[in-house]
Amino acid sequence: MKSTKSKRTTGRLITFEGTEGAGKSTLMAALRAELESRGIEVVSTREPGGVPVAEKIRSVILENSMSPWTELFLYEAARAEHLQAVILPAMARGAWVLCDRFTDSSLAYQGHARGLPWKKVETLNALATEGREPDLVVWLDIDPAAGLRAARDPNRFEAEGVAFQAKVRAGFARARKRRPKHWMKLRAHAAPAEKMASSLAEELMRRFGAKKRKGAR
Repeated sequence: MKSTKSKRTTGRLITFEGTEGAGKSTLMAALRAELESRGIEVVSTREPGGVPVAEKIRSVILENSMSPWTELFLYEAARAEHLQAVILPAMARGAWVLCDRFTDSSLAYQGHARGLPWKKVETLNALATEGREPDLVVWLDIDPAAGLRAARDPNRFEAEGVAFQAKVRAGFARARKRRPKHWMKLRAHAAPAEKMASSLAEELMRRFGAKKRKGAR
């Protein structure tokens, strides 16, 4: 397969990270509506998932206990398929991709909270993504206990409790140090999703210099 690592695209990859209950999917939906009203093509997706194969892997991960290494390799397999089938094609045609979790979740969950070697997780991330990094990481930070109270989609990661989520939160803080200029830390649930999305859209337009298309408000 021909590598796409060096290809220049007009699209953007914006990822959303956070511990359980941070409200990523709600904010993403509001942001998508806001960006589309400005004439931008938006593709919303998630990890693991986004394509049938990756969705099946998602079910395996969420419904079964396994070793940290198995967990990581399954995430990377789903990520590789997702990247090739959804993310890169969308970016190639100029769409902005909003992705619920990406490589930084592997660093936070498997690399920090699970204790796998950080550098090896970075290496596997790079292999699965052909070196693709997000243009911006939106980190919705929340107190782990509050996040678990707000969580709506019970899974085995939530079942591991507050202590585990606190480790994940620390993992995101660690991951942020890798590329701090490419991260935006927001307080989860700080305002209604529509208001947060409007402010975030303004910041994205400022950063990426997108121009409104003809007919957009």
